[in-house]
Formats: sequence, structure tokens, C-alpha cells
Amino acid sequence: MSDVAYQPSMLDFAAQGPTLGPLAGGPRRHELSRGAWVDHLPGWVRGSDGVLDTLLLDVPWRAERRTMYETEVDVPRLLCWYGADRPLPHPVLTEARAALTRHYAAELGEPFVTAGMCLYRGGRDSVAWHGDTLGRSAHSDTMVAIVSFGSPRPLLLRPRGGGASLRFALGHGDLVVMGGSCQRTWEHAIPKTARPVGPRISVQFRPAGVA
Repeated sequence: MSDVAYQPSMLDFAAQGPTLGPLAGGPRRHELSRGAWVDHLPGWVRGSDGVLDTLLLDVPWRAERRTMYETEVDVPRLLCWYGADRPLPHPVLTEARAALTRHYAAELGEPFVTAGMCLYRGGRDSVAWHGDTLGRSAHSDTMVAIVSFGSPRPLLLRPRGGGASLRFALGHGDLVVMGGSCQRTWEHAIPKTARPVGPRISVQFRPAGVA
């Protein structure tokens, strides 16, 4: 499944299972251009090794193929989608979605509802530059909250149309929230790497109608 096996961290051990750290005063906000911003909170999910194990084993991952330049190619990652009425595969993800809804209620004005998941099996898996602009995010400000599990991988952001990129090193249990106009005016990517890395899973919480 991966280039190398994931090695659990002794620092991530939680005797009573995974827990969430506080959000109040926690995430550091990075103001971008054109009304976009990014919040970053390392280590939000504590004891996250158990979450990663559950996601790797219990999520019904699927491979997809897409047409690029008139050729059908494999999508370089595995995917799964949890709609509003589908139970999430680990209770801490349900808690995380509720906590994010409470914390961002004043800015977002609606709950986080869906959970898209991506499994990057190793360094050869990636996602190209893009914005989540299917649905309402194509014309309205919104938020996408991402919780990362597994091997660290960099999340890159750059202004749409070109410009210098920013780099967030997303580690095990880290939270990043892209808000404001970020999906319309900026792009983000997870690049390939030649380094031997283990699996990484991205859980993306979105409001209804945003994909």
C-alpha cells in the first residue's frame, strides 16, 4: 500500500484513546491576499495512531480514473466520501466535525457536514494544484477544514494565476482550515516526493454544497 510502513510515534500515545486539543486560541491564522486565510494548528488530534489504523483498515477506499489530455489515467491517491447521513468511521472524527462547527460558527454561519477522505499511499501519490470550486465555493466564501493523519507531507498554497507559494508541514493529527476566498483565489497541492514516506490520510470537512 505504501513506500514504507508507518511508524507510530511514542509521543502520540494516548492511554485513553484519541482526544482533541482546544480550538479556542489554538489555531494560528495566516492572512493571505484577496480575502483568503489559512488557520494552522499542529497536533490537534492527540493519540491519533489509533485513528490512522482504523482509517487504513475500515474505510472502503476506491481508486478512480480521470481523463487528462484525452487520455484516461489513474488518480494518484485513493478516495472515499462520507455524506451528511453516513456515519464516520471513527468517533473522534464525529467529535472533530462538531468541534469545528462550534468554533467557526460565527464566521461560517453553517455546520460542517460532509467528510471527504484521501489516502496517499506513499511518495508517488499526490494531488495537483487546484481549488475546491465545485458547488457554492465557486462563487461564495466558505471553509474547508483538513485533519491529517500519518506521515508528514507538505501542503503548498499559491495565488491563483501565479505567485510565490506558501508551505505548511502537515504532520500526524494536524489541523489546517482554508477560509474566506481561499478556494477561489488560491490553489493548493500535495506534491510527489522521492523520499521514502509512509501512508498519509487527509480528512476534509466541508459544509453542504461544497466539494
